[in-house]
Amino acid sequence: MNIKEAKNYIKDSVRIYLKKDPFGEYRIPVVRQRPIFLLGAPGLGKTAIMEQIAQELGIALVSYSMTHHTRQSALGLPFIRHKEYEGMEYDVSEYTMSEIISSIYDVMEESGIKEGILFLDEINCISETLAPSMLQFLQYKVFGRHKVPEGWVIVTAGNPPEYNKSVREFDVVTMDRLKVLEIEADYKIWKEYAVMKGLHNAVTNYLELKKDDFYHMEMTVNGRSYVTARGWEDVSEIITLYEEENLKVDETLVGQYLRNERIVKEFCAYYDLYNKYKKDYKIEEILEREPSQTAKERAQTASFDERLSLLGMLLDKMQSEIKENIEKSEYMTELLTSLKALKLMVNKSEQPLVEDVAGMLKKLAEGKKKSLQSLEKAGALSNFEKKKSRQIILFLEEAQKEIYGQEVTDGAQAFLAVKRKFDGQVSVMKEETMKIKDRLHNFFTFAEEIFTGGNEMLILITELTVNTYSAKFISMFGSEDYQKHAKELMLTERQNELQQEIAALEL
Repeated sequence: MNIKEAKNYIKDSVRIYLKKDPFGEYRIPVVRQRPIFLLGAPGLGKTAIMEQIAQELGIALVSYSMTHHTRQSALGLPFIRHKEYEGMEYDVSEYTMSEIISSIYDVMEESGIKEGILFLDEINCISETLAPSMLQFLQYKVFGRHKVPEGWVIVTAGNPPEYNKSVREFDVVTMDRLKVLEIEADYKIWKEYAVMKGLHNAVTNYLELKKDDFYHMEMTVNGRSYVTARGWEDVSEIITLYEEENLKVDETLVGQYLRNERIVKEFCAYYDLYNKYKKDYKIEEILEREPSQTAKERAQTASFDERLSLLGMLLDKMQSEIKENIEKSEYMTELLTSLKALKLMVNKSEQPLVEDVAGMLKKLAEGKKKSLQSLEKAGALSNFEKKKSRQIILFLEEAQKEIYGQEVTDGAQAFLAVKRKFDGQVSVMKEETMKIKDRLHNFFTFAEEIFTGGNEMLILITELTVNTYSAKFISMFGSEDYQKHAKELMLTERQNELQQEIAALEL
């Protein structure tokens, strides 16, 4: 299965494991909750999907790599306790709490979230001294004498032995205690993630042209040569930062992340070509409906690879703007909930004071901060949620300061001042939305003129459809160009299907 299928399966399993009966007991007893074992090549995103699952379910996440753990760090250190049995005194060996178990309790105490996922990576690379204890842990959720708290689901991960010489193959008795999910690299699924994450367009464009270079493993005379999904993501991030600082991106840099000489050379050659296309075509002019005649003529006669790169650059710019707009819309929607609470407080009071409004703004900001800190400590906070929460806190704190700087005499006027501030931001957002709609129309106008009869329009419609942000933008604000071409392409697709069916029937 691919990493997306694995994520959905794990998410459903966690939900089932955390399901309770009317008396508050877990429907599947802890001892019967088989840990999940993700088995797959390195760099596929096993750790990343665990973070996403915790964020989406609103539960905590504690992650550990088992490669550095010894028996003592995992099980705890021995100490002597003095006990009495049937009138006789004895010295008994006991163990301190495991570092792993204590981390779970720390997270629960700091975040207030009592359920979560304990993710143990590289579990099949444990030390020889720890191996005998692993069977007990997988079956009974116990390290030493200390149990994993109820409400915590165990997910493990590891690499097959061909990728890691430290791997210890589990015996049947151990494997029979696990739910094994074998995952493989899948470029199509990774691309969805890459577009959502906003990876560098040169990376996604290159891989569209050379999909076989997405994940590559081989043994050479110089040792193992490899390229992974993690490598491409890291390359994307470093290229973005290098461009911000006007630093040169070369084979030496890329080769630190992609460990295959051919792929490094070909990607760097494409990256140089990509920057030339970017300079020659002037993407901003196209989206402002001012493309030069030279750019149009070149695009019409360009090779398919060049046209695909041009389309990718236009899509990257457009979807980046759409994403920012949708995120701002979601921020405004959530902020509105807080302001409704403020309005309710003002309306309930017969003579609200300025201090009452300021106090409520402070209370709302502090509540948001507390929630942010709780999710952050639990490891259940996405970058988007963090950014959105910080924007809301900033608005509430700024509004609190601003009402004292304005000529307001009572709470009602203070609330109106806050409302004006909010309405101002809504107005700016609406203007940005209209501008994006115009630029999307200009994009389609250019595509209709340049890409007539080619597959580029199909690619454009498909990319706008599968991208969460652009699909949401079009559903919210509409796009006549998109609807027209989507309808035409669906008809063409159905006609092709019918022709294939007729051919199969030999009619």
